[in-house]
Amino acid sequence: MTSSNSPTLTPYQTALRNRMLDTPVLPAPPPWRRVVDAPVGGLLGIGFATHPDTGHDLVMAVSTGGHGLFDAVTGDRLARERDPEPEDSTPDESPDLTCPGLGPVTATRVHIAGRYGGGLHSTAEGWYLQVVSPDWPHHRVVLAAAGGRPHKDPYGETWWHVLHARHSEFRAAGFSPSGRTLAVATSSASPEKSLGAGSDREVAKPRRCERTTAAGSPAIGCLRSRRRSSRTVR
Repeated sequence: MTSSNSPTLTPYQTALRNRMLDTPVLPAPPPWRRVVDAPVGGLLGIGFATHPDTGHDLVMAVSTGGHGLFDAVTGDRLARERDPEPEDSTPDESPDLTCPGLGPVTATRVHIAGRYGGGLHSTAEGWYLQVVSPDWPHHRVVLAAAGGRPHKDPYGETWWHVLHARHSEFRAAGFSPSGRTLAVATSSASPEKSLGAGSDREVAKPRRCERTTAAGSPAIGCLRSRRRSSRTVR
């Protein structure tokens, strides 16, 4: 039933909502591709760092089971801290929502976006990201080429619905500061998720391995690039 106090959508808003509801999940386009599918337990949030030696984008995962650090280029897990200090275990213990780095970035505090707030970059060279909720509390992650118009253009040409968090809680989504990695974090991996395909960019997708259900397990998904790619729709 619709409450008498519920706002009435305009015809344009209704059409836009239906457009998003009807759009299927599609693999991310070239030059994106997947590089890893690794376990992460009790996911709370994620953040980015840069490897001081290789320059690779790193993805830090903060969970109820500790902290982990992944190389977004190779997909390797570089470090694991199962028992961080209580004052550093979750980002809400810090005024700037950071947690101490680990492994090669031990000397750096990493900003974490997720359950406790914070955010990641929504644009990169040639691309931008939107998170929409036409059927809240479910979330859909839309990847678009610069100049692409999800409200108007045909899907699969300038924009792609790359992830549908139907059986999970959305945590965070965004690009790394380098613009070469796109990360999506949810509380579970649903059957609708795609986040794949392509040739020149890479996808890292750490996932939870405990208490697996039919709906899947908590997950991080990352799209990673070997090089910057400027894709603009004119």
